[in-house]
Amino acid sequence: MADSPEITEEQWRETLIKGHPAAQLANRIFRALPRNPRCKLCGAPFRGWGGLLMRGIGRAQSKMNPRFCDPCLPTAAGGAEVEISMLFADIRGSTTLAEGMSPAEFGHLIGHFYEVAAEALVESDAMVDRLVGDEVIGLFIPGWAGARHGSQAISAARKLVRRLGYGTPKGPWLPVGIGVHTGVAFVGVVGGGEERPSDFTALGDSVNVTARLASNAGAGEILVSEDALRHAGIDATGLEQRTLSLKGKTDTLSVYVLHAARSKV
Repeated sequence: MADSPEITEEQWRETLIKGHPAAQLANRIFRALPRNPRCKLCGAPFRGWGGLLMRGIGRAQSKMNPRFCDPCLPTAAGGAEVEISMLFADIRGSTTLAEGMSPAEFGHLIGHFYEVAAEALVESDAMVDRLVGDEVIGLFIPGWAGARHGSQAISAARKLVRRLGYGTPKGPWLPVGIGVHTGVAFVGVVGGGEERPSDFTALGDSVNVTARLASNAGAGEILVSEDALRHAGIDATGLEQRTLSLKGKTDTLSVYVLHAARSKV
């Protein structure tokens, strides 16, 4: 899909919403193989015996963009506006954490966070859009995650807080806040062309809203927008509700709080 310069916007939309049977099958197979990191499009692993197998069938990690395998490397820009769900997970107080550790110790901690977060996202059929700095971003696109992508995003958030230790006897090993939102975004390849960098990602106001939800979430909290909760079919009765004034937004935003104690793997 991403390699063809002739694909139309409507074809992009069709694929993003309904998926492609062959691509969906390959994605399910590849994501069952160990281990992270993986191609952000097809899920082919780059490490372990799974990575060795992928290299043997021509899906080696691209040297031009290490977040893709060679066949999936985007070369032509294009995309469409579709409704998706998004998850942003931010480490709270990462600067303070880094000050109390050696660089190697902090690097190991962040690496472990990436691994745990990527596993939770992949298991919930997300595309791991970013693993950068103190943040992880997952995109739940209908063609990959299915029609109930809002439910999948919330499920991934619940898995992640539990695996970070929230709601367990030992307690959390890392302070992380999570934001989940459902909305329309431009999804596709940006950049591209000969000797130009490109990436498959999501852009737009809905993406910014999700980022701001995560930045407002306390450690162990999942802030879920009304749109995401409604899409997931979750009854808001009994849930804590907050009204946020988000930077750069004129209107306030109502969100619901899912706490670690209510989250299940």
